[in-house]
Amino acid sequence: MSLDTVPIWIFFVGTIILVMASIEAGYRLGRVAHRRSEDEKEAPVTGVSGSVLGLTAFMLAFTFGMAAQRYDDRKSLVRDDANAIRTSYQRADFLPEPDRLEAKKLLREYLDIRLAFAQANSIEPQHVKAVRDVTDRIQRRLWVMAVANAEKDMNSDVAALYVDSLNNLFEINASRLAVGLQSRIPFGIWFVLYGLTIFGMMSIGYHAGIVESKRSTSTLILALSFAMVIVVIASLDRPGGYVRVTQQPLADLQSFIASGR
Repeated sequence: MSLDTVPIWIFFVGTIILVMASIEAGYRLGRVAHRRSEDEKEAPVTGVSGSVLGLTAFMLAFTFGMAAQRYDDRKSLVRDDANAIRTSYQRADFLPEPDRLEAKKLLREYLDIRLAFAQANSIEPQHVKAVRDVTDRIQRRLWVMAVANAEKDMNSDVAALYVDSLNNLFEINASRLAVGLQSRIPFGIWFVLYGLTIFGMMSIGYHAGIVESKRSTSTLILALSFAMVIVVIASLDRPGGYVRVTQQPLADLQSFIASGR
């Protein structure tokens, strides 16, 4: 299950409300428990609260690590993609005419489409499908031309190099598709993270309730802190978030090709 359809600001506002509501619910439960029984001691509650908050911190770190690793993978794949397109474009010079001109034109189109899509950061299903259809068409045509030229001389090292560059191009495309558009933090992890957050905040409120402490305005700071971390995780997890992967390697390659160097 993907949460890409949920706007980032919903994560921020929703987390603040969730944290504040959980603390308030725990506080009320603590006051009720204290009135019903004077035996409800502070020390055991403090231990439970610390344990739950420790688990919450662990899940936050674990989830952040997943999102950060995927973000780094997307950055690396942009560089690999630019290198693969450059290599294929340059090795297309070894193709005979008119395949040479057609291959170079298709690779320029391939680059332009990928760069435009990445910069738009659109993950709408219809837009993704349209880009994939065009990409698949270009890849099939490039492969047909490569095979036709390779069959003319099965021992050609030049043809083998060009075919190898195309294989690398196709593999990186599949990796970018998998990492950038298909891999997400599973819904189950989000569920556990928010569940532990609720229990952790309730334990803080419960502790305040049994010691008959007044409500503290510092809980808002706690809620804002949790919300900011959640927003960072959600942004790192999706290509259209606030933390975006730079497409500069592809832009530099586009400039290089346009200059005719």
